[in-house]
Amino acid sequence: MRWTFLFALAAMAGLAACQTQSSAVRSDGALPPPPTGAVMHVTAADNGKTVQVTVGAPFAVALIGIPTAGYLWKAAAKPDFIKETGTTGGPTSEAQKQPGFTGGNHWEVTTFVVERAGRGVLKFEQRRPWETNEPADDTFSVTIEAK
Repeated sequence: MRWTFLFALAAMAGLAACQTQSSAVRSDGALPPPPTGAVMHVTAADNGKTVQVTVGAPFAVALIGIPTAGYLWKAAAKPDFIKETGTTGGPTSEAQKQPGFTGGNHWEVTTFVVERAGRGVLKFEQRRPWETNEPADDTFSVTIEAK
Protein backbone atom coordinates (compact mmCIF):
# COMPACT_ATOMS: atom_id res chain seq x y z
CA MET A 1 0.00 0.00 0.00
CA ARG A 2 2.77 2.41 0.92
CA TRP A 3 4.62 1.84 -2.39
CA THR A 4 1.44 2.41 -4.38
CA PHE A 5 0.83 5.65 -2.50
CA LEU A 6 4.43 6.81 -3.01
CA PHE A 7 4.28 6.02 -6.73
CA ALA A 8 1.00 7.92 -7.11
CA LEU A 9 2.41 10.85 -5.15
CA ALA A 10 5.52 10.97 -7.34
CA ALA A 11 3.40 10.86 -10.49
CA MET A 12 1.20 13.71 -9.26
CA ALA A 13 4.25 15.77 -8.33
CA GLY A 14 5.69 15.23 -11.79
CA LEU A 15 2.46 16.36 -13.43
CA ALA A 16 2.19 19.40 -11.21
CA ALA A 17 5.76 20.40 -12.03
CA CYS A 18 4.92 20.41 -15.74
CA GLN A 19 2.05 22.88 -15.37
CA THR A 20 2.43 26.63 -15.58
CA GLN A 21 1.23 28.78 -12.70
CA SER A 22 -1.77 30.01 -14.71
CA SER A 23 -2.96 26.53 -15.66
CA ALA A 24 -1.99 24.73 -12.47
CA VAL A 25 -4.52 24.11 -9.74
CA ARG A 26 -3.25 26.48 -7.09
CA SER A 27 -2.75 24.98 -3.68
CA ASP A 28 -3.66 27.05 -0.69
CA GLY A 29 -2.47 24.21 1.51
CA ALA A 30 0.58 26.04 2.85
CA LEU A 31 -1.28 26.53 6.12
CA PRO A 32 -4.01 24.39 7.68
CA PRO A 33 -7.42 25.79 8.48
CA PRO A 34 -7.05 27.88 11.63
CA PRO A 35 -8.57 26.15 14.65
CA THR A 36 -10.41 28.51 16.94
CA GLY A 37 -8.14 29.99 19.58
CA ALA A 38 -4.95 28.01 18.83
CA VAL A 39 -1.88 30.13 19.44
CA MET A 40 0.53 27.69 17.82
CA HIS A 41 0.51 25.15 14.97
CA VAL A 42 2.64 22.03 15.12
CA THR A 43 3.08 20.52 11.64
CA ALA A 44 4.89 17.65 9.90
CA ALA A 45 7.99 19.87 9.81
CA ASP A 46 8.16 19.50 13.61
CA ASN A 47 8.32 15.68 13.55
CA GLY A 48 10.89 14.48 16.10
CA LYS A 49 11.45 17.95 17.54
CA THR A 50 10.76 19.50 20.91
CA VAL A 51 8.16 22.27 20.93
CA GLN A 52 7.58 24.66 23.78
CA VAL A 53 4.05 25.56 24.76
CA THR A 54 2.60 27.76 27.48
CA VAL A 55 0.43 26.46 30.30
CA GLY A 56 -3.18 27.47 29.62
CA ALA A 57 -2.55 28.05 25.93
CA PRO A 58 -4.26 26.04 23.21
CA PHE A 59 -2.16 24.61 20.37
CA ALA A 60 -2.93 22.56 17.28
CA VAL A 61 -1.29 19.63 15.52
CA ALA A 62 -1.98 19.93 11.80
CA LEU A 63 -1.09 16.98 9.56
CA ILE A 64 -2.01 16.20 5.99
CA GLY A 65 -3.84 12.93 5.72
CA ILE A 66 -5.94 10.83 3.38
CA PRO A 67 -9.29 10.58 5.16
CA THR A 68 -11.05 9.94 1.86
CA ALA A 69 -9.24 6.57 1.77
CA GLY A 70 -9.96 5.93 5.45
CA TYR A 71 -6.52 6.88 6.77
CA LEU A 72 -6.94 9.12 9.81
CA TRP A 73 -4.42 10.78 12.13
CA LYS A 74 -5.22 10.14 15.79
CA ALA A 75 -3.26 10.78 18.96
CA ALA A 76 -1.92 7.37 20.00
CA ALA A 77 -0.10 8.61 23.10
CA LYS A 78 -0.13 11.96 24.83
CA PRO A 79 1.31 13.46 27.99
CA ASP A 80 -1.17 13.68 30.86
CA PHE A 81 -0.68 17.45 31.16
CA ILE A 82 -2.39 18.19 27.83
CA LYS A 83 -6.05 17.68 26.97
CA GLU A 84 -7.51 17.15 23.50
CA THR A 85 -10.19 19.76 22.86
CA GLY A 86 -11.34 19.11 19.32
CA THR A 87 -10.68 18.30 15.70
CA THR A 88 -11.24 20.04 12.42
CA GLY A 89 -10.01 19.66 8.88
CA GLY A 90 -10.27 20.87 5.37
CA PRO A 91 -9.06 20.68 1.83
CA THR A 92 -5.45 21.29 0.84
CA SER A 93 -6.30 22.95 -2.48
CA GLU A 94 -8.91 25.18 -4.07
CA ALA A 95 -9.78 22.39 -6.52
CA GLN A 96 -11.14 20.27 -3.69
CA LYS A 97 -13.76 22.94 -3.03
CA GLN A 98 -15.25 22.56 -6.51
CA PRO A 99 -18.46 20.57 -7.10
CA GLY A 100 -17.79 16.99 -8.12
CA PHE A 101 -14.21 16.83 -6.82
CA THR A 102 -13.52 13.57 -5.02
CA GLY A 103 -10.59 12.23 -3.07
CA GLY A 104 -7.35 13.97 -2.31
CA ASN A 105 -5.38 14.83 0.78
CA HIS A 106 -6.91 16.89 3.56
CA TRP A 107 -5.74 18.76 6.61
CA GLU A 108 -6.49 16.94 9.84
CA VAL A 109 -6.15 19.32 12.77
CA THR A 110 -6.35 18.27 16.43
CA THR A 111 -6.39 20.94 19.12
CA PHE A 112 -5.09 20.62 22.65
CA VAL A 113 -4.87 22.80 25.74
CA VAL A 114 -1.96 22.70 28.16
CA GLU A 115 -3.27 22.11 31.68
CA ARG A 116 0.00 22.25 33.63
CA ALA A 117 3.77 22.27 33.24
CA GLY A 118 5.48 19.11 32.09
CA ARG A 119 7.48 17.36 29.41
CA GLY A 120 6.36 14.36 27.37
CA VAL A 121 5.91 12.85 23.92
CA LEU A 122 2.79 13.42 21.85
CA LYS A 123 2.52 10.66 19.25
CA PHE A 124 0.10 10.41 16.34
CA GLU A 125 -0.54 7.39 14.14
CA GLN A 126 -2.18 7.37 10.75
CA ARG A 127 -4.31 4.31 10.18
CA ARG A 128 -7.68 3.02 9.12
CA PRO A 129 -9.75 2.62 12.29
CA TRP A 130 -11.14 -0.75 11.21
CA GLU A 131 -7.68 -2.24 10.56
CA THR A 132 -6.96 -2.85 14.23
CA ASN A 133 -4.34 -5.57 13.69
CA GLU A 134 -2.35 -3.66 11.06
CA PRO A 135 0.66 -1.47 11.87
CA ALA A 136 0.21 2.28 11.52
CA ASP A 137 0.68 3.52 7.96
CA ASP A 138 2.64 6.53 9.26
CA THR A 139 3.62 8.06 12.57
CA PHE A 140 4.38 11.55 13.86
CA SER A 141 5.71 12.59 17.25
CA VAL A 142 6.89 15.69 19.07
CA THR A 143 8.15 16.24 22.57
CA ILE A 144 5.95 18.79 24.31
CA GLU A 145 7.64 21.01 26.84
CA ALA A 146 5.05 23.00 28.76
CA LYS A 147 6.02 25.92 30.97
